[in-house]
Amino acid sequence: MSRHYLSIDIGGTNTKSALIDRSGNILSKTRTKTPKELSGFLAAIHEIVAEHQQDIRGIAFSTPGKVDTHTGKISFGGALPFLNGVSLKDELAEAFDLPVSIINDGKAAALAELWLGNLQGVDHGAAITLGTGLGGGIILDGRLIEGAHFQAGELSFMLNASRTAESEKVDGLTVQQLYGFSGSAVAMIRQAAEQLALADLSDGETVFDAINQRDARVWPLFTAYCREIACVILNVQSVIDLSCYVIGGGISAQDIVIEEIRRQYSQIQESLPLLKQTLTTPAIRACKFQNDANILGALYQFFLLSES
Repeated sequence: MSRHYLSIDIGGTNTKSALIDRSGNILSKTRTKTPKELSGFLAAIHEIVAEHQQDIRGIAFSTPGKVDTHTGKISFGGALPFLNGVSLKDELAEAFDLPVSIINDGKAAALAELWLGNLQGVDHGAAITLGTGLGGGIILDGRLIEGAHFQAGELSFMLNASRTAESEKVDGLTVQQLYGFSGSAVAMIRQAAEQLALADLSDGETVFDAINQRDARVWPLFTAYCREIACVILNVQSVIDLSCYVIGGGISAQDIVIEEIRRQYSQIQESLPLLKQTLTTPAIRACKFQNDANILGALYQFFLLSES
């Protein structure tokens, strides 16, 4: 039997799949649009698996939402709410007679870095992915922490109660007071594009050209965004005392993102000496993997479950 594996990263816009060997070498990759309803989605997944069925010995999934890694059941589903209650493990294991694993995408990113990336050899660390919201995965004692309800690392739901926003209030607060909103890289890019009067509000390349030039129209917006991420790191650090944080997501490929997050973290410490005296400053660096993090981490989870 082939020593290869199929890893599939389900995203709100695209679904990426890759044929990968036991050492984590990516042999081939494909990308397709993610269908927006369940029947079309399942048909697309079946088609991807059927194409590789004779060449693989297992299937690994990364997906948005809270995931019970034992049953494979997805709760919520993030940008894909139709996945709520679906178990891809049950759906595919019987149809293809292959072992199947599934994990949340933020946790997959952390596992990719632990396996082959910038968390290798780190016993206490975390990955934070900057995208539509804040994905996350936490490593303690060299192992991924899933939590009692498989929701450890859901950084988007941390509350920043000092923020105010004009929206429908729930119990006196607003959903915009969650770090998933203030820490959204997608929202920051959009706001910056509006300030630059760009026709394409998702044009991150032009936005970062302006940011790297310290364009006054967008520089304050960018530094405020990085301060939000620095606050998230500091809040996590105060609870679980990690030695290293790796920052992922598309914008982390820009060196200025990591540099400014570090600078903002340092400024917060300097303004509050008690923090500097009490909390050890962690390393903050970019993820090694960007677009391939989820597919690699999902496969590493497959190996961990197979060996347990």
